[in-house]
Amino acid sequence: MDEAGTCTHIADPGDRFCRRCGAALDAPVEETFVRTSGPASTGSLPAVGSGLITGVPEGEGVLVVRRGAGEGTTYLLAGDIVTAGREPESDLFLDDVTVSRRHAELRRTPEGWRIRDTESLNGTYVNRRRVEDQLLAPGDEVQIGKYRFAYLVGGDTGASR
Repeated sequence: MDEAGTCTHIADPGDRFCRRCGAALDAPVEETFVRTSGPASTGSLPAVGSGLITGVPEGEGVLVVRRGAGEGTTYLLAGDIVTAGREPESDLFLDDVTVSRRHAELRRTPEGWRIRDTESLNGTYVNRRRVEDQLLAPGDEVQIGKYRFAYLVGGDTGASR
């Protein structure tokens, strides 16, 4: 982030979301430098019941803010490890005192995404139960500090059937 609070992360060609702040990019990136003014809402919240979300490659993980600053913001889980915390260098930067500097870590595994608490003060919760390390299932609620996310997976929601 620059002094004006604008994300200055360099997006890769073809990215649909900023890997640093999670903001949706208007179109796949053609240039090597994209500026967004913080995490922008992608619109209304997707239905969580199915645990699936359209517009994201099948099997890819997404966190959608359901409660907390930036409600409705969608974060694509990119790479093999995504860090979450109050430290500005975190992949998922959550600026609130209820979030530890290095609060949690999400890891891509052959089974899907796992979340691991990294000795945070307030704990990490999945479906309102405190966890140390847990495999996420589509539709799970993830809580980090005061932020509550829906964990969704890219796929067909069946809406077009």
